[in-house]
Amino acid sequence: MEKQKIYKEITIEDIFAKFPEKAQKLAQEITNAGLHCVGCQAATWETLEAGMLGHGYAENEIDGLVQRLNEILEEKVDLSSINLTKRAAEKFQAILREEGKADWHLRFGMKAAGCSGFEYDLDFSKTAGAEDTVFTSHGVEIHVSKAMLPKLLGAEIDFVEGLNNSGFKISNPNAKSSCGCGKSQSY
Repeated sequence: MEKQKIYKEITIEDIFAKFPEKAQKLAQEITNAGLHCVGCQAATWETLEAGMLGHGYAENEIDGLVQRLNEILEEKVDLSSINLTKRAAEKFQAILREEGKADWHLRFGMKAAGCSGFEYDLDFSKTAGAEDTVFTSHGVEIHVSKAMLPKLLGAEIDFVEGLNNSGFKISNPNAKSSCGCGKSQSY
């Protein structure tokens, strides 16, 4: 059986329903393309093509986005670890230096919040506790509570800079659904 693919006639809502394990990365790519139809109160019933044509995009730009979205679907996920992109690691290390905490580490977790149930929590951590599992990615030590591992293994932390939005973005293959704005998720 052939894997499902994203095509320009698919609704934005169906993209996230069919590929929940990639929803966060797909939403970021759609937003990067200039469509802000993935937030709360968005027109997710529109097809990808209708949304892009409505914003003045040409057919070749639609085809390019469809190709990038399908490439995201093909990306392999390491479900045994938690990783940072190189850009996220560099940004976190810069923040540590600015805060005078060069010998500290990253604490990654979740807290109950948002309309979908949980929000990610990034913080500073001086040392790992007995209840933590430690990962290292691009020179950054990541402390994660063992109790949260089933929901966080496979997550990738990136840092995105844009005109309207900059910050750490988490892609988590364990999320079953996300709030339209991408700030909370359920498992």
